[in-house]
Amino acid sequence: MRAESSPAARTGAFIAVALALFCIQLDFFALNLAVPGIAEEFGVTASAAQWTLSAYMLAIGCCFIVGGRVGDVFGRRGILLAGTTLFAAGSVGCALAPGLWPLVGARIVQGIGAGFVFPVAVSVITNVFPDTTRARALGAAFGIANVGTALGPFVGGGFTEGPGWRWIFWLLAPLSVLALIVAYVCVPDSRDLSAPRQLDLAGCLALVCALAALTLAVERGSAWGWDHARTLTLLAVAVVAGGLFVLRERTARHPLIDARLFRNIPYVLVTGAGSVTNMGYAVTVFVSTLYLQQVRGLSPLQAGLVFLAPAVLVALSGPLGARLSAHMRPTVVMALAGTIAGTGMVMLSHVTTGWLYVVVFAWCGLGLGLGWTFASVATQQVVAPDRAGEASGVLLTFLVTLGGVALAAAAAAITAMTPEWSPEAAYDAILRAGGAVILAASVVVMAVRHRLVVLGQVPPLGSRPTHGGSPP
Repeated sequence: MRAESSPAARTGAFIAVALALFCIQLDFFALNLAVPGIAEEFGVTASAAQWTLSAYMLAIGCCFIVGGRVGDVFGRRGILLAGTTLFAAGSVGCALAPGLWPLVGARIVQGIGAGFVFPVAVSVITNVFPDTTRARALGAAFGIANVGTALGPFVGGGFTEGPGWRWIFWLLAPLSVLALIVAYVCVPDSRDLSAPRQLDLAGCLALVCALAALTLAVERGSAWGWDHARTLTLLAVAVVAGGLFVLRERTARHPLIDARLFRNIPYVLVTGAGSVTNMGYAVTVFVSTLYLQQVRGLSPLQAGLVFLAPAVLVALSGPLGARLSAHMRPTVVMALAGTIAGTGMVMLSHVTTGWLYVVVFAWCGLGLGLGWTFASVATQQVVAPDRAGEASGVLLTFLVTLGGVALAAAAAAITAMTPEWSPEAAYDAILRAGGAVILAASVVVMAVRHRLVVLGQVPPLGSRPTHGGSPP
């Protein structure tokens, strides 16, 4: 069932979704620089304070697929309101937390809310806007959300050095409430009429267990040790639960994920390319943060200022991707994003001059931002609107989970290399390796697309894309 697409509904849905996504992105990227301040205030180690990040990643990663499908089945408006309410309540809880573990608990609430909001927000836009303007609306919404990405390090570093890290959440709380009010007043409901109002609870349980175990192992593996019993046990649980989920989905009457989604080659290509680019994004942000503070000797606030240059390009990548989609096939846009991102990461590893570092960092941000942002736009162009939430949830799960894997791998690689290498040399090697992987992925995407053209399954590049999105 498509939502009413009156001008008021479209405007209200856009404002509510863009503001909610802005809050989530700001929250996601602001707290990294606040971890030392949290550790100092509560008198705990930095490793213990990292649970504020791990808990959030754990919660949000587990909820994307479930949240997207619940919205498709039971109605996207109600799930958007519930998720935004949880995120706002979690923000207040974080601001008022008297100790580390209450803060971690509030971060879990935030993560659950964000995990429901993100995929449902994308499907709300998909179902409210007509084909002719859907890509532009999604691109603009992600452009506003990416402003949160841009401001995250700056806000996190500034508040940590200034009034304190709690003000990150005091900023998020009223903005989340405003998004909730606009959504309540303006967003119409929509859902997948072909799906009965039933949810595969056994599949949900198996999926959540698998994702929770994998996320926790990845997030804490470097602290515990990759050969530690806890890490290995969690990885084993992830494998077993994942296997049970696959078996369940094959026999369930109403599966959580339709297996046909993975036979949709355009969707697989876009999801794969977006995941690889987002892995590069996670690694680049992590390595650059260490480089700017440990090698360049910048303060958190100064490092946040340097991040503004690439962040502005990340913010612009949303509208840029929407414009490109009117003239280029989705897979071509993804390959272009990977080429920009890959070359940027490689060049960043060779730059030593301060001003040139900022320029190359901005170029890198353009490609990385375009890659992960346009993936969310492109997947909505190659799936039916009724299953938009499911498609978005699966994509986001891959983005976040594999981003966490890449981050953990980068941290482990730095630890392994630094006894013999200087930190700067280790950071450069990781950037070059990441850039090479992204460039290779772009080549694979175009090679597969060419093969599909030869088989007659997709149109050649010379044919003009349709107005509201196009085949790959």
